[in-house]
Amino acid sequence: MGKIKRIGVLTSGGDSAGMNAAIRAVVRTATVKKIEVVGFIRGYEGLINADYRRMDSRSVSGIVNLGGTVLKTARSKRFAAKEGRRQAYATLKNLSIDGLVVIGGDGSFRGAEKFGREYNFPVIGIPGTIDNDIAGTDFTLGSDTAVNVALDAVDKIRDTATSMERIFVIEVMGRNSGYIALQVALAGGCEEVLIPERNFNINKVCESITEGNIRGKISWIVIVAEGRGKAADIADRIHKITGLETRVTVLGHIQRGGRPTYADRVLGAKFGSFAVELLLKGQTLKTTGIKSQKLVSIDFNYAIKNKKLLEADSYLKLIKILT
Repeated sequence: MGKIKRIGVLTSGGDSAGMNAAIRAVVRTATVKKIEVVGFIRGYEGLINADYRRMDSRSVSGIVNLGGTVLKTARSKRFAAKEGRRQAYATLKNLSIDGLVVIGGDGSFRGAEKFGREYNFPVIGIPGTIDNDIAGTDFTLGSDTAVNVALDAVDKIRDTATSMERIFVIEVMGRNSGYIALQVALAGGCEEVLIPERNFNINKVCESITEGNIRGKISWIVIVAEGRGKAADIADRIHKITGLETRVTVLGHIQRGGRPTYADRVLGAKFGSFAVELLLKGQTLKTTGIKSQKLVSIDFNYAIKNKKLLEADSYLKLIKILT
């Protein structure tokens, strides 16, 4: 591969806090290395449509503390088709771009891996997903912020649950992963947590609630990952079986937004700078990651084909012990 003179950067899929910190680091690290940067708007759609803007150090000033992504994001069905990828490649060649940084999650990486192999084009990923479900890295951008946002909401709801002596079933994000649910349940002192990785018996849950009520316990917080079931359905069953007043809260997209925590800002800075360094070293089809506080590069194939192990049993056991 020849000398890199210009790179592209985009954010794809669901947004996550810390993406702006990563964009900023990509742009400023590249600028120091005398490399021009082009930012594509709305992910792969921007790549296909040649919707872009040139970026320099000043263009990313004041964004490190912002949630979301200044480059906007989208999911692109067109990029999944060969013609869409052909148009994307044409855009890159027309703009004389020598490498691409893709900030996103599993789906974004699958597209990046396929595109990079198809056109032998240098691509480096930065894991940005609130579910923290990318194999090979301890943390992904946005997961820390999402947990803290959800935890803050749970703390507030507990005040009402205790005051009004009610059961609250709180639904958090996590279609295929119980990461957020487990972190929030343990940190929030919640009594029950239901996750996609484990089956549950509603009768046993209700039995525990009933026994606690007999002993004088007046409130419960049940955390449900969206992939395990709808909070409203679970709350309805709990009410019918126990006869106790039950309420529902679906936290939804507030978990994606908000100012990134210091952890996500620092991680974004490290990942963004490291991604540029990897491109300069001739690396491709890899994502940045962090293991035991050290930056690592992970093959796309490994990251997207392996399921990240969730220490669910140890969390569930500890939650039971502490409640």
